[in-house]
Amino acid sequence: MIDLRSDTATIPTQAMREAIANAEVGDEQIREDPTVNELERRAADLLGHEDSVFVPTATMANEIALRVLGEPGDELIAEELSHILIAELGGPAVHAGLMTRPLPSEAGRFTTDQVRAAARKGDLGHVPTTRIVAIENTHNGSGGRVWPLAEVAAMAETCRELDLSLHLDGARLFNAAVASGVEPARIARQADTVTICFSKGLGCPLGAIVAGSAERMVRARRFKHQFGGAMRQAGIVAAACVYALDHNVDRLADDHTRARRLAEALHEAGVGVDLERVETNFVQLDVGSMGISTAAATERLLAAGVRVSGTMLPGVLRAVTHLGITDEDIDRAIEAIPRALGAQRSPEMKNAAATQT
Repeated sequence: MIDLRSDTATIPTQAMREAIANAEVGDEQIREDPTVNELERRAADLLGHEDSVFVPTATMANEIALRVLGEPGDELIAEELSHILIAELGGPAVHAGLMTRPLPSEAGRFTTDQVRAAARKGDLGHVPTTRIVAIENTHNGSGGRVWPLAEVAAMAETCRELDLSLHLDGARLFNAAVASGVEPARIARQADTVTICFSKGLGCPLGAIVAGSAERMVRARRFKHQFGGAMRQAGIVAAACVYALDHNVDRLADDHTRARRLAEALHEAGVGVDLERVETNFVQLDVGSMGISTAAATERLLAAGVRVSGTMLPGVLRAVTHLGITDEDIDRAIEAIPRALGAQRSPEMKNAAATQT
């Protein structure tokens, strides 16, 4: 079975398991776990921030960041299909008491003009005061699309001008950095708080980081405990994350290359794939344009030995490359997916192929 449902399908490699087994540990709650301490120091350096806090999940990391940046009754601006708004069970309202203001976007990115138009000061006493803008890089809902560094910097500048805090949901920030050819800190330091996830492309069983100023991270540690995220000998898990930073960041380029190869082959075979949307390790399959429901397409692909997952977009499935997917898996998927979906090349594709031969 070729599991392309998500990069969360990764499992620890043998070398990562050895790092876990050999981890030096202590009481993480009182900051005596040396492996957790090392991870937090290294993550802060990589992200260009003063300090960072290790937590079990990226959702918890996001929610802690929002609680640090805002107060109950404040307003949060975020993209309408962002993870924070659609996949964290109303966490901004539950944990931080925030009102949420969703914005439409192009490729997962909204503009500074949209923020200027949406931000409210609450001067009249009847509307909430906008305090936080959140962006997601890469953007899951749009198919792993990347925020260009210039746009992130412009958003940060606008937020400073409007006295807003900027949060960067960087669950797949390293994918964005690799695809952009820039250091992660150049992206992450633009934001007041940033989160990263270790259980996706980096291949860890769990773990996430929230980073920011030293002052904000003091509050983050308090909320981590309050949210139930304080642990004991957490170095066992942190060791996997340290290993991932050493071994699994640069190799994300391999996932991107495999996704591109898969996308181009499926597009040529007549599967509904928009190549302009393929920027990192996501390939969106527009089965609706092929006259197939997502349920039927998923069933056909499963019978053919390929697992994919749904998206928030009608008629669109996704295939996600990751540490557990090899070149041979891509070869098999290239054969299996068009056949299972009954794809047919357009006359233009057939003529192009004939010309090449």
